[in-house]
Amino acid sequence: MGRAFNFSAGPAVMPEAVLQQAAAEMLDWHGSGMSVMEMSHRGKEFISIYEQAEADLRALLAVPTHFKILFMQGGGLAENAIVPLNLSQGGAMDFVLTGSWSQKSLKEAGKYGPARVAASAQTDGFTTLPAPATWQIGADSRYVHICGNETIHGVEFHELPDLKALGCDAPLVVDFSSHVASRPVDWSRVGLAFGGAQKNLGPAGLTLVIVREDLIGHALPHCPSAFDYKLVNDNQSMYNTPPTYSIYIAGLVFQWLKQHGGIAAMAQRNVAKAQLLYDFLDSSSLFENRVAKDCRSRMNVPFFLRDESRNDAFLAGAKAANLLQLKGHKSVGGMRASIYNAMPLEGVQALVAYMREFEKTQA
Repeated sequence: MGRAFNFSAGPAVMPEAVLQQAAAEMLDWHGSGMSVMEMSHRGKEFISIYEQAEADLRALLAVPTHFKILFMQGGGLAENAIVPLNLSQGGAMDFVLTGSWSQKSLKEAGKYGPARVAASAQTDGFTTLPAPATWQIGADSRYVHICGNETIHGVEFHELPDLKALGCDAPLVVDFSSHVASRPVDWSRVGLAFGGAQKNLGPAGLTLVIVREDLIGHALPHCPSAFDYKLVNDNQSMYNTPPTYSIYIAGLVFQWLKQHGGIAAMAQRNVAKAQLLYDFLDSSSLFENRVAKDCRSRMNVPFFLRDESRNDAFLAGAKAANLLQLKGHKSVGGMRASIYNAMPLEGVQALVAYMREFEKTQA
């Protein structure tokens, strides 16, 4: 069938050039006689891969020097436990509920301390974002958690909230799993950001944590050693064996991002791709997107056929057209197109062309 346009929410499409380079280096990385997946994580070869990846990521995301970059495991779900184990100190935590993933974060954090709902968009079906001015954040809050982009419901904070402007001194924790590296980050508003790599940075297995250094060193006594940010940082993310091959691939993605103009250029392309798809949906008589325009995700675009009896025909036709993984999450139904950094504009153009033709045939 050849290379298709893969709209999977994650694990997601990878840059083709990265896959080609990884294939070329599979058996022998740079004359070492080894595959990267065979290397000791403490050997000079892998250390050079790790150090380059960290340096490239810091430069790409403009991460300030007082933030530490940790390469961990467990994905975003594990961080829902690891963050409160490191930051809560047994105190209360506030959560802004904007979809399925922030709901999971709230539930998991509740195992380690009082987890409170500061605001929720559930009554709107998670199609809007609660205005920060309406958030009820406790004066004793250890941190405020948001999911920057909800992959299932397709809502995104286009601007991170300024907690200081709300009179809140608690650090902002951002789950940026599904939009990391898709746009610049205002680090002055962030205390900690985390995300799985398998959507925008590389393959599954690697979890990225970027944490302000003053938030390190406060883990609860029962925090597992491998999840203690201080131990992880003190050991250069190698307290235990890190996900070496995933770090290597992520490093190649970082280099690809640099070669294509960096984060600012990616942000422009992502806006153009999303606008193309949303413009079609808004003009369609058959398809619809239900998310408020001011918080539509640039990464994950859920949409529905107004006549859902045509869903199977739509998916079958899409597959025949080499447009894959468009079925929506089982919890919400419908369709979803994930258009991460590695999805080219041509992929979105092909999707829109297919949707337009499908609409004509169903008239």
